[in-house]
Amino acid sequence: MSEAGYFTDDSMIRRVMRKRAVGVTYGQRALVIGAVNPLLYVGTAEHTQHRTTPYTRLALTGRLFEAVALGSREEADRARAFTHKKHATVQGALPEDAGKHHPAGTPYSAHDPHLMFMTMAFTFDSSEVMHDVLVRRLTATEREDLYQDYVRWGELFGMPREAAPASYPEFRRFFADYLASDELYLTDEARLVGSYLAGQQVPYPLRMPLSQVVNSVYLLVQGSLPPRIREMYAMRWGRKEEVAFRALAQTVRTAHLAPPLAPRVLRGTLAGPSAPVYQLLTRREHNLVNSGHPSMPGIDPRNYAERHAG
Repeated sequence: MSEAGYFTDDSMIRRVMRKRAVGVTYGQRALVIGAVNPLLYVGTAEHTQHRTTPYTRLALTGRLFEAVALGSREEADRARAFTHKKHATVQGALPEDAGKHHPAGTPYSAHDPHLMFMTMAFTFDSSEVMHDVLVRRLTATEREDLYQDYVRWGELFGMPREAAPASYPEFRRFFADYLASDELYLTDEARLVGSYLAGQQVPYPLRMPLSQVVNSVYLLVQGSLPPRIREMYAMRWGRKEEVAFRALAQTVRTAHLAPPLAPRVLRGTLAGPSAPVYQLLTRREHNLVNSGHPSMPGIDPRNYAERHAG
């Protein structure tokens, strides 16, 4: 990805998203939090071709997002065109009540400016938080620059500029108010999917050392969540979990320090696109499904209309 893209090599979005610790964790975190927005969750779930392969959808989304942030203009434009084509048919109405703010019949559309902004908001928030947790805390200037890059990133996917707050402090005030509001609501399916993505439920045991790696990612995602989100999922989180999370996060941060604290072989794996990790995730899920095992047990592969037909 050396050709010129929509963002320069020294832009904050590239500096943050090149950190693999961010690239392999922010997407799961964003989806776990984003599931509390019924219009986003239902709109995606009702129109996806990946109900039986949700991790493949996560990996595909990660590759598309990364192509626009890190790729050349040609790669970014291909990702944008693919996304626009997929979003063209994503519109409808909630089939059931989803909290008092979202009664049955509430319309949704992938081209709704506010929903575009909310997608950007969950993505930006998770990228910023995971960088703070796993790499280092950003300065105030870096946060503003990163936010403005993500606004531009949202625009590239079709979001009107005016749909987003003008500055980082304004965004943070909006997002804090949103997370504290009664707009948040988890449908039963969203709760189950989010619990899998956060590792609250693990359907199949994994062998070492893969299980250790995966469980570490789950711990980092859970520990980075706002307390209210953990409460909504009824996640167990006490002193033991907090201590383990802080220790693991500190270990990852230390690995990003300059030598001699970080081994050279480890430093070489800490930066670069995360697309290879996404590809591994896709292959594992396809092998699982092809062997007759559901990726997320309990998730009905049919959409609402199909489940209630006849």
